[in-house]
Amino acid sequence: MKATQLREKTAEELQEAYDETRQALFDLQVRVDTGDGTEQPLKARVLRREVARIKTVMRELEREGVENHG
Repeated sequence: MKATQLREKTAEELQEAYDETRQALFDLQVRVDTGDGTEQPLKARVLRREVARIKTVMRELEREGVENHG
């Protein structure tokens, strides 16, 4: 998902997307560690970048809240 799409989401939706993506990354890492991760070798990179995008947008929202209230 692109950052522009993420910016349209609420904080709760972002947290849900973050949790789902982190869980998918964890599941993939477990499969790779157990020897069953050959189906999609680049998926881990994609998921890590998605987590980073979500965290960036979450941080932007957090900073906006501080700037508006402080």
